[in-house]
Amino acid sequence: MFEKIIGNNKIKNQLINSIKLNKYSHSYLFLGKEGIGKKQIAKEFAKMILCLSEEKYCSKCKSCIEFDSNNNPDFQEIMPDGNSIKIEQIREMQKKVVEKPIISNKKVFIIDDADLMTREAGNCLLKTLEEPPEFAVIILIGSNEANFLSTIKSRCTIIKFEDIPNSELENYLKEKYNINNISKSIIDASSGSIGKLEILKDKQELYNSIDKLINNIENMDLIDTLKMADIIYKSQEDKQQILDYINIILFKKAKENTKYLNLINIVEETKKRLKANSNYNMSIDNMIMTIWEEIH
Repeated sequence: MFEKIIGNNKIKNQLINSIKLNKYSHSYLFLGKEGIGKKQIAKEFAKMILCLSEEKYCSKCKSCIEFDSNNNPDFQEIMPDGNSIKIEQIREMQKKVVEKPIISNKKVFIIDDADLMTREAGNCLLKTLEEPPEFAVIILIGSNEANFLSTIKSRCTIIKFEDIPNSELENYLKEKYNINNISKSIIDASSGSIGKLEILKDKQELYNSIDKLINNIENMDLIDTLKMADIIYKSQEDKQQILDYINIILFKKAKENTKYLNLINIVEETKKRLKANSNYNMSIDNMIMTIWEEIH
């Protein structure tokens, strides 16, 4: 159970024990940042709940086989339609919630990115959470707790997921991709998220170039600095991640030399400009030159 999912072992054990004791909630709220395995764990938990074997994780019974092939009629996953989960989606789910299970003794519904429910959808869901059928288990997954109605939170068993430790992220890269020499800054920039690490590892050239730029800027003239920064200009689609990454490096350097603290503020000001739809190249120009002047 959960062998292929790294991190959050306490939560895994908690869920396994609830299955073994046959004591689990009708509604859960899985909270934690994106990319740390909430959905994977929710689906494995759902598979265990629906399993027909006394072992509760046989992968051989009709329920498990159909679950693995995405054909289990007692399982449904609801995801955002566009930028939100709409009331019509919740109403459709409610029609199926009251129908008795076909294969298993239970039915499981996962609402992914449930923090994107509209207020109308959230209020509609409350009716089901207040009086769920005895055979139904509903698992809400979200990263922003503040977006959930307090009435929804009060009716769910809340499970808060922790960031995955850097050591486990490094082991993940070694075991899955045979990567042994990734930058420590990339690991830090992953912020305990496997999902974020997957994105960053595929752009090592970009982030290694940024590492080299920031770590050598004191010894370069402005022309060379702008030339080395060329890769940043070409990566506008990654602007938020790039600026976050620069500040991670600057924060490390600030621990050794406080003059780097002000550079962090320069990057934050650049973020604000870009959020206000300022021209990307001009904003990066200003940031690079201001950092260079400040450091020299």
